[in-house]
Amino acid sequence: MARVLVVEDDQFVRSALIRHLTEAAHTVRSVGTALEALREVAQAGSGGSGGFDVVILDLGLPDLDGAEALKMLRGVTDVPVIIATARDDESEIVRLLNAGADDYLVKPFSVAHLSARIAAVLRRARTAEHGDGLEDAVLRVGGLAIDPLRRSAVLDGTPLDLTRREFDLLAFLARRPGVVVPRRELLAEVWQLSYGDDQTIDVHLSWLRRKLGESAARPRYLHTLRGVGVKLEPPPAEGGPA
Repeated sequence: MARVLVVEDDQFVRSALIRHLTEAAHTVRSVGTALEALREVAQAGSGGSGGFDVVILDLGLPDLDGAEALKMLRGVTDVPVIIATARDDESEIVRLLNAGADDYLVKPFSVAHLSARIAAVLRRARTAEHGDGLEDAVLRVGGLAIDPLRRSAVLDGTPLDLTRREFDLLAFLARRPGVVVPRRELLAEVWQLSYGDDQTIDVHLSWLRRKLGESAARPRYLHTLRGVGVKLEPPPAEGGPA
C-alpha cells in the first residue's frame, strides 16, 4: 500500500485513477492544479511520517505546465514522481527525465501498468533508503568515493550533486568496477524494469558524465561498449597502467 498524490485536472481521468488506486489498497489524495500539489507535498512532508510515497503528475495542468511543476516539486521533496502524459515526443520525455522524473507513462495506459510502475519506483526508493545490509561500505573507484548509507558521492574531494537515479546508477556500477554491465541488467537492477528504452539509460549516463567532468567522446570513468553495456573504472593515471 502506498500514499499516492494524484495531480490531474481532467475530472474523468482523476476519478478513474482514484477509484482504481483505492481498489488496489493505496491511500489516495488528489488535486487539480500544480500549486495545490506543491501545497499538499509541503504540508505533508515526504515519506515516513504521513508524507506521500509517490506523486502521479499530469503535464497539462491549468495553472502551470507539469514540467515546471516537477521542477518546483524537486525543490521541496525527493518523493518519487511518475509523469502521466499524453505527450509522447522523445525530446519531451528526455527533458522530463533530466528534470528529475522517476518514471513516465504515456496516456492512455492501463491501471495494471500504472500499478506496476508505482511498485517499481517504491522498491527503488525503499532500497535506496534502507540499503540491503550487505553493500553499505564506502565504494572507491579512483578518485570517486561513494557512500551507500549516506547516499553521498565525492570526486577528488568535491561532493557531487546527484539525483537519486544518478546515484543509484553510479553506486551499482561502482560495486562492479571494471565489469561491463549489460543494459538489460541496468534496467532490471537500477530501474527495476523488465523492459524499456535504452534512451532512459543514455539520458542518465549523459548527465552523470557531466557531473564527473567527462563526455562520451572523452570518457574518464564511464565507458560505454556499443551494443554491450557500460562499465565504471578509474582513469589510467589513477588506476595504474592502461
